[in-house]
Amino acid sequence: MLDSLLIRPRRNRKSEAIRRMLEETSLRAADLVAPFFIMEGISQKEEIPSFPGVYRMTVDHLLTEAEALHAQGIPSIALFPVIPSALKDPQGSKALDPHGIIPTALRALKKEIPSLCLITDIALDPYTSHGHDGVVDQEGEVLNDATVKILCKMALNAAAAGADLVAPSDMMDGRIRAIRQALDQADFHDIGILSYTAKYASTLYGPFRDTLGSQLQFGDKKTYQINPANQREAIRQALLDIEQGADIVMVKPALFYLDVISQLRSKIHVPICAYHVSGEYSMVMAAHRAGWLDAPSVFYEGLLSVKRAGADFILTYAVPQVLPFIGITF
Repeated sequence: MLDSLLIRPRRNRKSEAIRRMLEETSLRAADLVAPFFIMEGISQKEEIPSFPGVYRMTVDHLLTEAEALHAQGIPSIALFPVIPSALKDPQGSKALDPHGIIPTALRALKKEIPSLCLITDIALDPYTSHGHDGVVDQEGEVLNDATVKILCKMALNAAAAGADLVAPSDMMDGRIRAIRQALDQADFHDIGILSYTAKYASTLYGPFRDTLGSQLQFGDKKTYQINPANQREAIRQALLDIEQGADIVMVKPALFYLDVISQLRSKIHVPICAYHVSGEYSMVMAAHRAGWLDAPSVFYEGLLSVKRAGADFILTYAVPQVLPFIGITF
């Protein structure tokens, strides 16, 4: 009979005060990193059709928006370059310009908002005419070691311009050790490495590639990004990256790979970042615009699940939508 029940779990849910007191996972502004897409020019801001609410913008807009988010408790932003197709080539030469858009943005941010943590992507795909994350040979094979040498130079440029964390997203073998050694030899001992450790060959990067114009011109990225079927491979990669000097490791995408985040959390002791990627974001926004879902509440619940799985912080395009929910419980 119901009257004989001694254990009633609903007693722990009966009021907002009790629910909040017993809450196991929290989502704070400090857990979020806001990505930005930066382009050359002045006073320009362009929304991307496949990426509702996300913009390409010039540095002046970046400074204004980054400062506003920082004032609301966002501790860090991540920068990605938008390079005109006319400036791209097979070698990604523009990536090594010390006066390019990313070094310029880093210097401006460090001057105007010195307390903001600055993360910059280290990869060639925004700069290459073929869209791959490295240089390729005549057969279209991505050349690992030649690419790593370029990545080291990119990391040094970023460090000199004011980056706090460099984030290699290329998935080349040995790049963490090489970048760490290059930074240390240049006396950038305090520049951290956020390694895209478990970056999967996902179908969810489409809006991101639309934003950068980095669609592949041939082949795919399956020889360097991880097979979505594999979990143990991500653990092996994480242990290797940590051994080579990674300060933080990343799982990308986030929501489709919660099991990977959880497994890594049980096996490693460095911080874990998760990347809530463009496809995960745009699917919800499309449903929101159709009236099927409420995007802010869905994003809040989704990002909370990423924290619950074990991530320490999250890169997400949904920062503006979830900030009003911070501190709210269901």
